[in-house]
Order: sequence, then C-alpha cells, then structure tokens
Amino acid sequence: MMLKFNKNKAYIFNTIQLYRTDRYKYLEQLIKAGRSKDIYIGVKLVRGAYHEQEIQRALEKNLVCPVHTLKENTDKDYDDALELCMKNIDLVSVCAGTHNENSSKKLINLIENYNIRKDDDRIYFSQLLGMSDNISYNTSKAGFNVAKYVPYGPVKDVIPYLIRRAEENTSIAGQMGRELQNIVTEKRRRKSIKS
Repeated sequence: MMLKFNKNKAYIFNTIQLYRTDRYKYLEQLIKAGRSKDIYIGVKLVRGAYHEQEIQRALEKNLVCPVHTLKENTDKDYDDALELCMKNIDLVSVCAGTHNENSSKKLINLIENYNIRKDDDRIYFSQLLGMSDNISYNTSKAGFNVAKYVPYGPVKDVIPYLIRRAEENTSIAGQMGRELQNIVTEKRRRKSIKS
C-alpha cells in the first residue's frame, strides 16, 4: 500500500513493534526501500503488545525467541528507531506511540537537535486516552503534535486489550501515582474557578 499511495507523502503507516529483535533492522530496510522506490515511509513506533506470550510460546515450541528478553534492549531499539527516523525525516513520517517519558524526552531532544519544527506534520506523539496524559498535555502545550488513541469495539475485546496495556507497559507503573495526583490537582483547580 505504501508503494501505491505514498508517492507524494506518507498516507499509509506500518506499525513497527520494537520488542521484536528484528524490527530495527526491518526499519533500516524499509527506509532503504523507500529511497530506492522513491516513496515516503510512514511508521508508528511501538514497543509491543504480547511480550510475555511471545517468550512463553518460544519456550513451549522450542523456537528462537523473536522478542527481546530484557526491557532495556527494547528501550534501546525504540530510542534508536526514533533517531533513525529523525535522521531520515526527509523521507519518514513517524507516530511515536509510547507512554515512556524517557522516549518522549528523547524525541523532543532529537527534534531540537535536528532543527525540526515542533509542529512538523511528519512527527506525532501518541498515547492511549486516559494513560500518560501528563506526557500528552505537556507535549501538546509545548507545541508538538499529539494524538490520543481510543480503542473501540466489543467490550469483551476492548477490556482485555486495556488490561494488557496496563500490565505490559511497565514504563507507566511509576507514573500512575503522579497521574492520579495530576487529576486531583486539576479537579481542585477547576472547582476553584467555578467558585
């Protein structure tokens, strides 16, 4: 679809799950292919959704594990992918799907280091609605592009998805207390305005 539709800009995006050990190399190949085929590349960078299940399946089936077994390696590949995208911003549009504060700060620094406009429409930060709102709101307030994504569908499908997001995304565990405090503070602020 990128070959067909991404001739003038990136309309079609591919999600790259960087908990997989082969995805950084895939991103490099995708960018190389984009240059040789004269198309734009659209990517949504995420860490990944089924980490523990992938490890368990590999163990049960005696397969080579397709995902990083250490979170630090996933984090490194994610941050390296952000940098690769910024180095190739003439070709790549990126949606940084992350609840990780350090990766969000890394992308802000990369945008500044590569002298890219904050509101460049090739770069978006994205978090799940209701999670890491402090990242979304502060990044947006600073002038960067932000999208909140909302899963939808039958409750029987959406609830397990949301539970997985909360369980698997260990990077938000330490943020939840601060997030709750931010909500309480904002509620008080709004109440004082009404008074």
